[in-house]
Amino acid sequence: MSEPGQPASVEWAPITMDSWQQRQAAHHARVDALVAQHLSRREEGVKHPVADFLFTYYSFRPAQLRRWHPGAGVEVPLAAPHAQWRFYTKGEHSAYVDLPDFLTHRGSSAQFVRELLAGTADRAAQFGCFGLHEWAMVYRAGRDGIRHTDWPLRLGGEGTDEVVRSHQLRCTHYDAYRFFTAPARPLNLTVLQRDSQTSLEQPGCLHAAMDLYKWAYKLTPLLPSELVADCFELATEVRVLDMEASPYDLRDLGYDPVCIETPNGKAEYIRRQRAFAQRSTRLRHRLIEHIDDALTAARPRPSAVRN
Repeated sequence: MSEPGQPASVEWAPITMDSWQQRQAAHHARVDALVAQHLSRREEGVKHPVADFLFTYYSFRPAQLRRWHPGAGVEVPLAAPHAQWRFYTKGEHSAYVDLPDFLTHRGSSAQFVRELLAGTADRAAQFGCFGLHEWAMVYRAGRDGIRHTDWPLRLGGEGTDEVVRSHQLRCTHYDAYRFFTAPARPLNLTVLQRDSQTSLEQPGCLHAAMDLYKWAYKLTPLLPSELVADCFELATEVRVLDMEASPYDLRDLGYDPVCIETPNGKAEYIRRQRAFAQRSTRLRHRLIEHIDDALTAARPRPSAVRN
């Protein structure tokens, strides 16, 4: 029997006090391990050209990532703190995500994310970009235009520019393309616009894989926190390849370069890119499934037809 105020079409799944506390503790331990080095560096005021991206470009704070949510359709005992959090409501014996309230405020975001993820999943993956988006971000930039000024360009300025000139830029991700230098943008195979994002995003893109984390946390607390952490974990691993294949020399930080200007480097990039595409596809479908479940659950049941 559903609690008062719950959509009648949801199969609500209560969990016990011990169960939710165990899941929360496991999630806390997992996130603590994932963010420990970042928090330590932040305390010491030390910048990191690879890992900081996960906490600066993405706006979800470590404390937010650490907070455990069971996801829509799961009831927690009233003794749990969730009843006091935004987008939760209380029944007689439990607290749970208030789907009507969430969709009133963020329904358009959920629909956009669902459209973007489904469109991406339906397209064939492309593996010919070789991570050149990072090179295009420093093309003909000069020293003052480089983001990570504490780290040298592996091939120097002219060598970096020559790599860009000798390749076809094939970026499909608008949020990478918008950081291209002005001279690099016309070199891309396609002129990208924000309003074409849902029609061009494709599953081979490293940034599309990392952005699964963004789409997941933007739908908090609709999704279980374990799934959000899965997306974050993938993003941390993808970011490593993203920067190992970049023009920066990060060997002093322990990152061996993937020399995409060479045949061997291209082959290594594609091999790892394909593996990430497979993992991101599985996560993408899990995200779509959870969104669809929530949207279906919030839909009123049709009235019975009277004779």
